[in-house]
Amino acid sequence: MKKWSDQIKGEDSWTMFKVVSEFVQGFETLNLVGPCVSIFGSARTKPDHPYYKLAVQIAQHLTEEGYGVITGGGPGIMEAGNKGAHLNGGKSVGLNIHLPFEQGSNPYVDHDKDINFKYFFVRKVMFVKFAQAFIALPGGFGTLDELFEVLTLVQTGKITPVPVILVGSAFWGGLKEWIKTTMLEKAGNISPKDLDLIPIVDTSEEIIQIINEFYEVRARELRPNYEL
Repeated sequence: MKKWSDQIKGEDSWTMFKVVSEFVQGFETLNLVGPCVSIFGSARTKPDHPYYKLAVQIAQHLTEEGYGVITGGGPGIMEAGNKGAHLNGGKSVGLNIHLPFEQGSNPYVDHDKDINFKYFFVRKVMFVKFAQAFIALPGGFGTLDELFEVLTLVQTGKITPVPVILVGSAFWGGLKEWIKTTMLEKAGNISPKDLDLIPIVDTSEEIIQIINEFYEVRARELRPNYEL
């Protein structure tokens, strides 16, 4: 029978208190912010890149519609999202994660909405619970992780259906085609209607249109996506 190389430390049980404290801090802060939209994307995107500029514009348009903006609080697309909200006087939330090779929060996060997390899974709950839509710009593994987490929750009915929008047809088109031809048609691992969960757009105007039409058709009040 295999055994752990080291004895499990008793302190692992006490970790739960650290986890609970992060949930409490996140809930107490974000409950007061109001309806938001979460923006995902690469931390490596530079300010002169077209996707950075597009993310700024998207965030500005979202604040004009009355939404706050939630990002991971770091550089790149995250910074662009916070910058757009900040420049428009909107609510700018940063959910920063402690990583050995990355920075603190970007300068466009509201000081009273700057939350630091140690645990990815707690941070994901905050991304999902308070967002009325999710926007994924080009990114890496972290962006894909966040995207498919949300899609799984929507697909399985674990959260209220909300728009999940991919920005950048040149970047996302190949992924959606693979999902269609391989996951759906060859393997049968998803349903045809699941493809409707991931529209791909290239402009901020298309994003606003999708979000507004989504809520007009359903005519429901805005509320957090689930109760724990």
